[in-house]
Amino acid sequence: MRERITIELGRRDLLVVAGLPGAGKSTMLAHAADGLTVLDSDQVRARLSALLPAALPYRYYRPVVHVWQRIRVIRAALSRGPVVVHEPSTRATTRAWLVSLGLATRRPVRMLWLDVTAEQAIRGQRSRGRVLHPRTFQRHVRRAARMREALLADQVPAGWHSAQVITRSAADTTALAAA
Repeated sequence: MRERITIELGRRDLLVVAGLPGAGKSTMLAHAADGLTVLDSDQVRARLSALLPAALPYRYYRPVVHVWQRIRVIRAALSRGPVVVHEPSTRATTRAWLVSLGLATRRPVRMLWLDVTAEQAIRGQRSRGRVLHPRTFQRHVRRAARMREALLADQVPAGWHSAQVITRSAADTTALAAA
């Protein structure tokens, strides 16, 4: 049995759990400690899908999910306590937005990157029943490759307080807790 890893968050930390879609971010965050504010866009998606006609494809309301999620992140960053955000963070503009939010709210922005292969991520997508369009997924893979390379070279992205890389199997034994 693998040793349990606990990542302790400071009282103002903004932790971004990042990685390819299907890497296991939502699964890992389902085990976060009680009392942590955990924001996953799947929470928004579930709320909206319950209100909308079942036949309406997600692609039609995906922009609303993304905007609503960003509003939730801003509101949480303005409140007290550590905040944990589920975000692929493969896009540089998203990472820059998170750094700007951290600066504006005086929160150290930390990254926890779930390092998986594209094949592992596809299996994760299939297991949750939501597979990205191949072209969309390949864009994520290309952008993630650059981020992964920098992180594995111990390069913390500009503006980030810290960055840590863990494997999918390590994510199964990793817990998040408020310090």
